[in-house]
Amino acid sequence: MRLATFNILHGRSLTDDQVDVDRFAAAVRSLDADVLALQEVDREQPRSHHADLTAVAAEAMGAVAHRFVAAIAGTPGATWMAATGEEQPGTAEYGIALLSRYPVSSWQVIRLPPIPFTFPMWLPGPRKVITVHEEPRAAVVAVVETPHGRLTVVNTHLSFVPGWNRLQLRRLRRDLAAFPGPLVLMGDLNMTPPTPSSVTGWRPLAAGATFPVVEPDRQLDHVLLRGSLGPVTATSAPALPLSDHRALTVDIGGAGTMGA
Repeated sequence: MRLATFNILHGRSLTDDQVDVDRFAAAVRSLDADVLALQEVDREQPRSHHADLTAVAAEAMGAVAHRFVAAIAGTPGATWMAATGEEQPGTAEYGIALLSRYPVSSWQVIRLPPIPFTFPMWLPGPRKVITVHEEPRAAVVAVVETPHGRLTVVNTHLSFVPGWNRLQLRRLRRDLAAFPGPLVLMGDLNMTPPTPSSVTGWRPLAAGATFPVVEPDRQLDHVLLRGSLGPVTATSAPALPLSDHRALTVDIGGAGTMGA
């Protein structure tokens, strides 16, 4: 069983600054994931040709179940509002998606606490101060019926604001306490090791630099386990022909040891 997480940058390539839906589908296909967590996913956005990127990914990987969860309605960096899940068909949306080749017995959405105000933030890379109007964040939870047993899988994309992402992760850990184990949390957590495992108490299943895509020097994308699974037989952080992140994959061997 292969688990994978990938921040897709709405399918855009840094090479030509374009979104090519066929290139995105080929990248998803190459991951060969049984359960795939995607972040920065567009639906009905002009910049990605009004494509439903979740549906494109589902067809590419052969998913039998998938769910897109919008964090915002509108366009990032332009006009937007927090998504409610009740947007009209055809609304431009942006968020996260979880896809599975195995049946899913239940889905749930968790809305994470947003920063309720704008504030200045210093960016050391470009050495400038920006005014942050932080986007809402969410998590999608699926109870997946794998060949090795029931597995709760969670996908999220946390804030890039230091400290606030820890608060969101602590809240998420609390909200996930009632879900059955084993449980895997995947996504772009916008923090480096060992912080995610320190905050949650959960075991990291893969270590590897995932950002930036060329000559990566930090791991922002994670796969964490609460409970027990089969043995990890392989991990990878492949560079794909789109996004500013690398994907992160984890292969799990034959189970029989899955349990809470």
